[in-house]
Amino acid sequence: MQSRSARIAASAALAAILLLLPLAGKLKEASAAGAVDEKQAKAEAARTTEKDQTDLSVTVYNSNLALVRDVRQIHLQPGVFPLRFEDVAASINPATVHFRSLTDPAKLSVIEQNYEYDLLDPQKLLQKYVGREVTLVRAETDASSTKWVSTKALLLSDNNGLVWKIGDEIVTGMSADSYRFPDFPGNLYSRPTLVWTLENRGADAQRVEASYLTGNMNWSADYVLTVGRDEKTADLDGWVTLVNNSGAAYANARLQLVAGEVHRTAPPEPTRIYTALAKAADSAGAAQFSQEGFSEYHLYTLERRTSIQNNESKQISLLTGTGIPVEKYLSVEGQQYYYRNPQGIGNAIPQPVKVYYRFKNDQKSNLGMPLPAGTVRVYQADSKGGTQFAGEDRIDHTPKDETLRIYVGNAFDVVCERKQMDYKKLASNLYEMEYQIALRNHKDGPVTAEVREPVGGDWEVVNSNFKWTKLDSSTIGFSIPVEKDGAATLDYRVRVKW
Repeated sequence: MQSRSARIAASAALAAILLLLPLAGKLKEASAAGAVDEKQAKAEAARTTEKDQTDLSVTVYNSNLALVRDVRQIHLQPGVFPLRFEDVAASINPATVHFRSLTDPAKLSVIEQNYEYDLLDPQKLLQKYVGREVTLVRAETDASSTKWVSTKALLLSDNNGLVWKIGDEIVTGMSADSYRFPDFPGNLYSRPTLVWTLENRGADAQRVEASYLTGNMNWSADYVLTVGRDEKTADLDGWVTLVNNSGAAYANARLQLVAGEVHRTAPPEPTRIYTALAKAADSAGAAQFSQEGFSEYHLYTLERRTSIQNNESKQISLLTGTGIPVEKYLSVEGQQYYYRNPQGIGNAIPQPVKVYYRFKNDQKSNLGMPLPAGTVRVYQADSKGGTQFAGEDRIDHTPKDETLRIYVGNAFDVVCERKQMDYKKLASNLYEMEYQIALRNHKDGPVTAEVREPVGGDWEVVNSNFKWTKLDSSTIGFSIPVEKDGAATLDYRVRVKW
């Protein structure tokens, strides 16, 4: 009896187990699905894009370099995990990247850092699928109708052409209108990405900062000097031209510019190079730049936020000065080889008469802001009320209270000729040389030319028909007035000891 009861109990238990097995399977599937969902949720939490940005600062140097400071509010899981930091510059220098938590820096540390720039494109996608199955889609035309034929094929090689295995055959030279891939390879990225392995012992929600240097971003200064008809006063407008080819856009960023010669070691090679430029200009009426000293450089801060698109050239007003006193002067600079005149076979040698404008960068002249190096383009009013381009020159970094000299070209109506009149050896190391410089003025008014004559050795002026000045150890200066439609001739003799 007991044996029979035991058999009945065992049969009932077995039936119960059989009934519970499907339920257990479903519970297991539900548990697995939950684990997948949790894994996907963690994967989403370990990825951050520009949508998480709370602050963005860009400091651009005039040496094809920029410092980017990107602050984001993100959610971090506890323990050790990877974080994908997307929307960074393609021209980033990975060795300069710095990551830290602004919320709890002591409890968030970086274990490993990678810069992923193997970006997605059709060719790389094919390369990643070598050894895997791809669907080839081809168009076939029959009786004026087109149908699409799909063929499963194993990609064996992508070396100098595609090699496929279709069924039991190896096929080369087979073209397709399109390829279909079953999934996205994990080792390709749609955009440049920084990947950190982090250890978080702090809060779930944190404010983090990533800073890095990037190439292919530069700025330069451009100036427009508009000279009045009387050539006594001028207006100066300064513009910053910012070019961004770094491979990233910077929206609503705080912009700062550094002017100066920043020392660098060998510059990093850019990862990406972009050539097309879109042009944009900011309104000069908005609040513009403030200036301050920074180390041995000057820092210009835009007093508002701006957006810098990738492959964009942007212009922003830097300064405006009106009623600046300017002086126009003519300059004749002697030949480089002062000790002997180039042979003119009895003829005088023509010398260019250079035209300059000069003005002082001080508050009295309605300026006084340190001027970054750049190109100055000079315009002048004509008799009809218009303005015409008169020339351009490049200036170096110019502090306040310094004088700028802008070379705009050579005079048309003022002619200069130079001739060596005598060359005499007085002793083994003693010589005398005599020069004649003739100036002719065909303008409607008088002019004055500043003549600069180089001379070497131990020298003295023996005689001169115009007052001379020793400008430095190897330069003699003369100021030669020439009347309207008149001429003037400078004759001077020097004794030189070598």
